Amino acid sequence: MKKLLTLLVLLSSLQIHAQQSLGIFDNHLDIGSSKNEGFAFYDASNQTYTLGGSGVNVWGTNDQFHYLWTTIQGDFILRAEVEFHGQGVDPHRKAGWMVKNDLESNTAHVNACTHGDGLTSLQHRKETNGETSEKVSQDSSVQMIQLERRGDTFIMSTAQFGSEPTEVQLDSMPMDTEVYVGLYVCAHNPDITETVTFRNVRISRPAPEDLVPYQDYLGSRLELLDIETGHRTLLTESAHSIQAPNWTPDGQTLIYNSKGRLYNYDLESGNISSLNTGFAINNNNDHVLTFDGTKMGISHHNADDEGNSSIYYLPIEGSDQPIKVTKSGVGASYLHGWSPDESKMIFTGHRKGQYDIYQVDVKTGKETQLTNEKTLDDGSEYSPDGKYIFFNSVRTGTMQLWRMDANGKNPKQLTFDEYNDWFPHVSPDKKWIVFISFPKDINPNDHPFYKRCLIRLMPHEGGEPKVIGYIYGGQGSMNVPNWSPDSKKIALVTNTDN
Repeated sequence: MKKLLTLLVLLSSLQIHAQQSLGIFDNHLDIGSSKNEGFAFYDASNQTYTLGGSGVNVWGTNDQFHYLWTTIQGDFILRAEVEFHGQGVDPHRKAGWMVKNDLESNTAHVNACTHGDGLTSLQHRKETNGETSEKVSQDSSVQMIQLERRGDTFIMSTAQFGSEPTEVQLDSMPMDTEVYVGLYVCAHNPDITETVTFRNVRISRPAPEDLVPYQDYLGSRLELLDIETGHRTLLTESAHSIQAPNWTPDGQTLIYNSKGRLYNYDLESGNISSLNTGFAINNNNDHVLTFDGTKMGISHHNADDEGNSSIYYLPIEGSDQPIKVTKSGVGASYLHGWSPDESKMIFTGHRKGQYDIYQVDVKTGKETQLTNEKTLDDGSEYSPDGKYIFFNSVRTGTMQLWRMDANGKNPKQLTFDEYNDWFPHVSPDKKWIVFISFPKDINPNDHPFYKRCLIRLMPHEGGEPKVIGYIYGGQGSMNVPNWSPDSKKIALVTNTDN
């Protein structure tokens, strides 16, 4: 009996290890009668997937490819970045995302793929033994491939890394509610095996249409993003809404908020601990560290001030008694930045019936109005040298990035596009600004949860933005200064309904 129990424990351990070795996927296999056996490997050290696949084609009435799969119900967003190994043999080798009702080779599927010669297409077979059709994208030689399901509609979004996505939409493509989804590789040659590596692989469940913002929340992923390569590292996941990670100047800790409280995430151990904010337990995601990391400013919804957001500060180690900065009865105040000398804070204040950027003296509470626009000004942050304040404003129609002198003079627009750009964060080395771009079709005064957003990077002096991240997130993804001390990475939050 003891030997049997030991064997069962060993088998269970092997099964768990096998599951972990495939990351977020359940299994892999060759679809169709491929001549050469394919393979799949998950590298946990850099969170990448490498697949090898043979096969004649994914086309016509029958397919041959290697498939790394899991199962999912309902709507989803699949996203990954693709890299072929070597020049390849056949220009029609292909790789991407595959959605199937089953694991047979001749049945219905939808797949979003890029080919060895750069062709990018959204392919589909509507019925068993039916012919495969495709919608060819204007995009080519892409790295980022996203496939989204909205009921019977499938949308492929692709981009050469650094560029804005291009969409192709397939309507009236009914698939089962429960489907297989996964990565695939086809060599387009039965005698060889082509190898592909996928990075930044994410499967997200989007918000339901009836979600009520600020009442209903999705789960969260805390991630790091390398600004040079765009490679992302998933640190932890939560069924709760976690938001707005700061990076401490010593490089050891991320601080984020969840359900009104603040938490420390230790980057070396992965341990999570509470940060003591005393009575202030209704904090929003506007917490900001001083440049030296010794103090933290917070925005707490003060019950003694009709529930409005008021600004406080406390030592970075935490305190039972945060010190109040803004006065009661003046209106809501949402913190965004400290001056480098720690004598002032800047915030978005609701005063005189509108939202503008204000400066407040930390010791006296005296406020100075820095902008005066009927439209929204928000997201203010000092440059590390204290000379400028960067912010976002809707004064020209869409939400765009701006810069002004620290006294509020000489405003200068920095971005000029159809996206809605929020929260400019200046790198510690003063070379870059990173920000989040919300879709073109939202209310520019809003920065909502759960949208398909871009993380973009531009030179500190202004210039053409470059996309460094394609995410499902938005409000809470990067509301606060989030740079690593060495200016090489940022912290952010993405979302999924888990």
